[in-house]
Amino acid sequence: MTREEQLLAAMVEAVDTLVDDFDLIHFLHQLCDRCNDLLDVSAVGVMLSDPSGGLQLIAASDEHTRLLELFAIQSEEGPCVKCFRSGTAQLNITLTSPVRTADFPRFAERARQAGFTTTHALPMRMRQQVVGALNLFDVREQKLSERDARVAQALADVATIAILQHRTIMHGNIERTQLRAALSSRIVIEQAKGILAERWSTTLDESFDALRQHARRHQQSLTELCRQLIDGSLDTSAIRRP
Repeated sequence: MTREEQLLAAMVEAVDTLVDDFDLIHFLHQLCDRCNDLLDVSAVGVMLSDPSGGLQLIAASDEHTRLLELFAIQSEEGPCVKCFRSGTAQLNITLTSPVRTADFPRFAERARQAGFTTTHALPMRMRQQVVGALNLFDVREQKLSERDARVAQALADVATIAILQHRTIMHGNIERTQLRAALSSRIVIEQAKGILAERWSTTLDESFDALRQHARRHQQSLTELCRQLIDGSLDTSAIRRP
């Protein structure tokens, strides 16, 4: 597969996020594989922000990288953390250079112990929103060319779009579930109002007021109270008529 075909495949994989059963973890591990193939690096890691604004490791190409990324999160230092906070790429960092690693000496030492010599971090960003960082590691002292840096950022951008799309779909699913639950509750309440109004020979408004007051007095869900009335587990004589 040519480099152009691999890039196209990465784009197609991102489009797959439009389906409801999209597996985000699988997609991000595929992203690691694409980076390894396209950029000729030794290892790749992906960190994403959590609801509290911190970073979580989501995918890594190997165990050494996974442990190194976890150390970066725990110690809150490293090119990946700096990249996420600033929203700017941290490229061609030689891990043996005291000058280049002055901001994260402990991370640099751990990375060297893991066998890495060079690292890069690229923001996963859409406009002003930074959702994570894509981290590249190499056992060789090899710079990322300008062309490869553009490819790496393109992959990070594609992954960002996929992640945001996935979050939109998940949020939409939650909203649809909440709407279905609300509509279902509304139907149950209307049925219970009708039953009570018929038995009391009163209005729907009066029966609804009685149901609400009973639920409030007993600290009970109105929907659950109405379900009990419908299935017969609650006798209407237990409800106080206004």
